[in-house]
Amino acid sequence: MSQSTLRPVTEDTKSTGSSLKDLASRLYRGEAGIDVVGKRKPIYIIAGAIVVVAIMTFIWRPFNLGIEFEGGNEFTVPGTVDTLAGVRAAVEGAGAEVHTAQVVTPRGSGGPSYLIRTEELNADPTAAATKAAEIRQALATKYGISANQITENSVSGAWGAQITRKALYGALAFLVLVVIFIASVFKEWRMAVAALGALLLNLVLTSTVYLLVGFEVTPSTIIGFLTILGFALYDVVVVFDRVRENTRGITGSTVRTYGEAANLALNQTLMRSINTSLVALLPVGGLLFIGAGLLGAGTLKDLSIVLFVGMLAAFFASIFFATPVLVDLKEQEPRFKMHKQRVMARRAAGASAERTSARAAARKGPAAAKTAGAKATGVKAAQPKVQREVSDDAPAETVAGATPRPGARPQARKRPGSKPGGTRGRSGGKRR
Repeated sequence: MSQSTLRPVTEDTKSTGSSLKDLASRLYRGEAGIDVVGKRKPIYIIAGAIVVVAIMTFIWRPFNLGIEFEGGNEFTVPGTVDTLAGVRAAVEGAGAEVHTAQVVTPRGSGGPSYLIRTEELNADPTAAATKAAEIRQALATKYGISANQITENSVSGAWGAQITRKALYGALAFLVLVVIFIASVFKEWRMAVAALGALLLNLVLTSTVYLLVGFEVTPSTIIGFLTILGFALYDVVVVFDRVRENTRGITGSTVRTYGEAANLALNQTLMRSINTSLVALLPVGGLLFIGAGLLGAGTLKDLSIVLFVGMLAAFFASIFFATPVLVDLKEQEPRFKMHKQRVMARRAAGASAERTSARAAARKGPAAAKTAGAKATGVKAAQPKVQREVSDDAPAETVAGATPRPGARPQARKRPGSKPGGTRGRSGGKRR
């Protein structure tokens, strides 16, 4: 009783396990058949929604720029004097507006310290230096330490603006080099445009996360941005190389369209992209969750956050956006447009012939319907090994190898040199 009760559960479990194993196997072999190109309209809608959210969020709350871009002051206080929250409150009590506060481990120090970054204390450099000295003295007095144990650095707004310009120039130069590289390698400007669109979407998606969450943008963030652009470009190049292989000479056949061949290439490289993304995210996740989270290494947080978010965005942009854009650009060419029409017309003609055969077989009876169904599935009836074409106006019995009509006389074999219509034994005289 118990065995019969447990049997269905066991079979379902085995069935589920086998189906998951089969899916993983098909995904590894590139045979999952995920229709990304065919479902590109929803992907474009999602991409458009991301851009709209980014614009609205930027208007509502711009980027949280660090003092390297906006200018300001930073104070490094020994970590033994108080908690991070206590030191932050002490700096605010001294008359400064705190921008960020984090735990760091300065090189050569005996332990962790607190890095407190404030807004620009004063537009006048002299007044700002005087105010910074007052804050240092106030902290030293509060915690009973020497003022020399508290370090202070200031960053001017002009220097921050210069860093911002250099970061923008660097990103722009990278994108231009990407276009030149893709166009020269693949000899196709449409692939370069599709790759550039994927990289821009990657930047927008990562920026949207920064805008929504409010992560601080530092020079380390810019370095991370350039790194994830290179990572996304790698995935795009791998997919486009497979697309080029699958679509070589495709206009000479009517088996599949350019979009279907590109979608096949995407499925063939999907597992490779997944493995690459997972392998890259593991060390970055270690930096973010262990280094910055558990160990409190705040200097790793800026770089690890942008890498983690950007690599996830790069997977979406390079796999689900670059290839559909390429297909739309390529199918605007006249030769690929005509090729798609030929493929669709051939499929429509084949489907119409199958429906006609099925209807005719249904009228004739079950046996004919079975035969028509076999033909529709590609099963051909056995044919004679030797077949010859017969002219419509030639009698069937005059063709060598043809089946004689019922009741017809066997035809005499002709001798060489005999006249047409003559009979054997006739020599012009009487028959003896």
